[in-house]
Amino acid sequence: MRFIIDVLLTGLAIFVGAYILPDSAVQVAGFWWAVLAGLIIALVNATVGTVLRLFTLPLNILTLGLVSFIITVLMVQFTSYLMGSKFDVANFWWAAVFALVVALIQLLLGGIFGGKPRD
Repeated sequence: MRFIIDVLLTGLAIFVGAYILPDSAVQVAGFWWAVLAGLIIALVNATVGTVLRLFTLPLNILTLGLVSFIITVLMVQFTSYLMGSKFDVANFWWAAVFALVVALIQLLLGGIFGGKPRD
């Protein structure tokens, strides 16, 4: 049940993030497409992102996690490529701004709907 709530909150964060940013930067076709985008971003981050983070671990340590953020931005762009016109991010810089906005919205939603902490 918690997984479903997390997926819906991620979709809401993506939907609100796309609404906040200009249409020329980020577009999402609707709430359910935002939920699907969240699932794809999570899947791509868990597979391709993990491999990239493993290969760039020394550089990631040297830059204090900046490379990990860049990989996350690239995963957002890859998701945009996979979903076509249903979820579209204009370029790398807008993907970086979008990733920051979505992270802040998820932080806010997690504080509101967080519930009890996991063991």
